[in-house]
Amino acid sequence: MADHYQNNIYNQGDYPLQEDDAASDVTEGHDEEDQMYEGEYQGIPHPDDTKAAQRAACSAASDLEELSEQYEYIMEECGHGKFQWMLFIVLGLALMADGVECFVVAFVLPSAEKDLCLSNAEKGMLGLIVFLSMMVGAFLWGGLADKVGRRQCLILALSINCIFAFMSSLAQGYSFFLFFRLLSGIGIGGTAPIVYSYFSEFLQMNKRGEHLSWLCMFWMIGGIYASFTAWGIIPRYGWGFSMGTEFQFHAWRVFVLVAALPAIASLVGLTFMPESPRFLLENGKHDDAWMILKQVHDTNWRAKGQPEKVFTVVHIKTPKTTEDGFFEVQSATRTPVQRWAVRSLTLCKLVCRNTDWTSHVFYSFYGLSVWFPDMIKHLQHEEYVSKVQVMSSTHKRNMIFDFPLENQIHEEVEYIRDKFINIEMKSVKFKDSLFEDCHFENIRSSETVFENCTIHSTVFYNTDLWEAKFIDCKMENTTFEHNKHGCHLDTAKENDVLIYLVSFLGSLAVLPGNIISALYMEKIGRVKIIGGSMLISAGCTFFLFLSFSQSAIIALQCLFCGVSAAAWNGIEVVTVELYPASKRATASGVLNALCKLAAVLGSSIFASCVGITKAIPILLSFTALVCGGLVALNLPDTQQKILQ
Repeated sequence: MADHYQNNIYNQGDYPLQEDDAASDVTEGHDEEDQMYEGEYQGIPHPDDTKAAQRAACSAASDLEELSEQYEYIMEECGHGKFQWMLFIVLGLALMADGVECFVVAFVLPSAEKDLCLSNAEKGMLGLIVFLSMMVGAFLWGGLADKVGRRQCLILALSINCIFAFMSSLAQGYSFFLFFRLLSGIGIGGTAPIVYSYFSEFLQMNKRGEHLSWLCMFWMIGGIYASFTAWGIIPRYGWGFSMGTEFQFHAWRVFVLVAALPAIASLVGLTFMPESPRFLLENGKHDDAWMILKQVHDTNWRAKGQPEKVFTVVHIKTPKTTEDGFFEVQSATRTPVQRWAVRSLTLCKLVCRNTDWTSHVFYSFYGLSVWFPDMIKHLQHEEYVSKVQVMSSTHKRNMIFDFPLENQIHEEVEYIRDKFINIEMKSVKFKDSLFEDCHFENIRSSETVFENCTIHSTVFYNTDLWEAKFIDCKMENTTFEHNKHGCHLDTAKENDVLIYLVSFLGSLAVLPGNIISALYMEKIGRVKIIGGSMLISAGCTFFLFLSFSQSAIIALQCLFCGVSAAAWNGIEVVTVELYPASKRATASGVLNALCKLAAVLGSSIFASCVGITKAIPILLSFTALVCGGLVALNLPDTQQKILQ
């Protein structure tokens, strides 16, 4: 290929194609311009228009194929070096920000639910909004990147993410926090589709699979970064300040700001990076593309100690910007919105037909990613409940309780003239008990209830024991004075290091899968990497039937994440190689949107099974992975395919 283009690409020009069936403008007997085509009013394309559009489409396809081969040769001449590694770091930080976004809400929820007074439904909506917003962002920014440009759209997406992440850290109410996280997610949702398309267009064919796989590793680094920073910041309750009772800025809000740092760093780096030259060529900007390719060439060869090496390309084939004939022939009979809708729907169908099996990986990955920590929490809760202390049928008179009460059940106990002062009650249940002439002062409680109790002549002063915590109780001459209002952060409860440790280990376990896929993507091939990894992951899920302890679940989580990461990387590589430059980011955006939808379904279904059955999550994951793996083995091999 190199010898062919060395003799051709430097001085050739664009010459108009000759039409075999060209007709004279003037014919005998009638004037074509005065003739009315009877199907015009029915919106039916004229046969001559259809033929012309088909010829234009064939011409454009030929131009694109020639450009693809020429562009591959130019990238070989530019070499792989300093420029690609700089872009690798900048885009890697953007992908790292995407990984961080998936963990932010999960880490801050235990603290935010107290700070923002969240109900279970509101907590569920916050967890759901992460993937829904990223789904919208992937679809939106992927399509825009093919129209506006990879670099410009990535800058806009990251800017939106940074701005609204900052705003969410200041939000004092649930509604504003939810709204800002929604917009932040829409911004960051565009990073993955754009990053892979952007980077692939600076890589030559024999480097593409390996280096795109190395780029995937930054998502893992994002998970590790989020786990470490959350572990180091959120438990430090003192890391914050308040301005009266209206504005609170606790440690979890500091973490939200720190979590945005990778996006900010990538945003700064992108200001020094150029647009994709392949995108510019697709849009007829020959001179701009040539200047960028020369910059890539000169940067790489100067870094290699050969500054005298000259960029010999003087002309690059510029394709005609012609859309598919089916769409173009209807330009006179459809509105721009209708044509956009038809194009988008057609592309979505194409992407779904080619890559709908990929959602099986993400369905299982995200579903089990939610199920693993929830199952660990469930086992912790069962162990906690098994150690409950039960006190029944006793009498407590004139006692002072100035020590914490935790994980206890007080049943049919009589408290006469007792005092509960300056204590914390955690998971305490008073049932069928009597309180007479008692005094509760400065009480802080969590998961504490009074059920079917009789309370006489008792004072509750400066406590958070509200009406909802008294179930079917009878009260006489009982007063509540200076009750604590709002929600109060319980630092002893939610800052369980196991939450961060599980996420850290799960992210770190992805490293072997990343390394294997990077080293063997070009040797084994994309299809075998994807299919094999999915089938091995399916086998791993069956070991979950044997998991009866926290350590066993953590170990299986690490095994599953490590194996499935290789499939994930292969999917991203195949996606950018299957589609032409004019549709690459859009296709990647549709794929990522489908995967986020699968994540929503998987996490919702799997979370509902916690504490009920293990069989449903395991069998669903096994079935999805086996079906996806078998279908993936029939994919076209893109290993030696020139980027279209």
